[in-house]
Amino acid sequence: MRHGDEEAGTDGRPRVGVVASFDFTRQAELLRWMPDEVTCALAFTRPVPYEDNWQLVSRLGRPAVLAEPLRELRSSADGMPEAVAYLCTACSFVGGVAGEAALRAAMTEHGVPHALTTSGAAVAALRAVGARRVAVVHPYQAPVDRALARYLEASGCEVAGLTALGLESVDEVYGVRAERVEQAVAAGDRPGADAVFVSCTALPTYDVLPALERRLGKPVISANQATVWALSRAVGMRARGPGQRLPAH
Repeated sequence: MRHGDEEAGTDGRPRVGVVASFDFTRQAELLRWMPDEVTCALAFTRPVPYEDNWQLVSRLGRPAVLAEPLRELRSSADGMPEAVAYLCTACSFVGGVAGEAALRAAMTEHGVPHALTTSGAAVAALRAVGARRVAVVHPYQAPVDRALARYLEASGCEVAGLTALGLESVDEVYGVRAERVEQAVAAGDRPGADAVFVSCTALPTYDVLPALERRLGKPVISANQATVWALSRAVGMRARGPGQRLPAH
């Protein structure tokens, strides 16, 4: 795929964009997957008030929250990137398949040539590795976990099991270490699962995926990994990820 000047930044490289929720803290890890040939612009939603996990993701799952960060991307010196992803897993699955489609439609209306969401990218990644039956590891509380299962099943994935990290509050997720994620994935795998999906962009996964895939003998797909993989594909590039199965597809 070739990219004209209208699709590239001032340095000639393809440009992608990420709209992250206001509380996103894994920028450095996210960019580890980004290929050197691609530049990435980042914008954030405005903060929303919330009392629990469901309220937080429901408010961030409304298409209207994307308007301001998308205007910010569009008004940059290089203009709107060729592909933009809404980087929030629960925010993009909480409204179901229709809600995820509504988010992408809103992005398109704001001038995004290729609109993506983390949830949609995760489903595409699972399909790319041939996963039909999926074990899921997540940090959510009810009823967000049930909404995740419904979204995956409506997207054609059979959920083999849901394993929560057992966090007592929403804010605890920001302090979760990679070792805890690794333990949860190992415990949450199911013998009949084709892959394990680690949901939530707040979880650190880059360094543990290769070892987990060797240990479990199957793909382990994480939210941030799938998002960069989908963005990279949208501009004809391949995401990084040594030892990880997904970037090779």
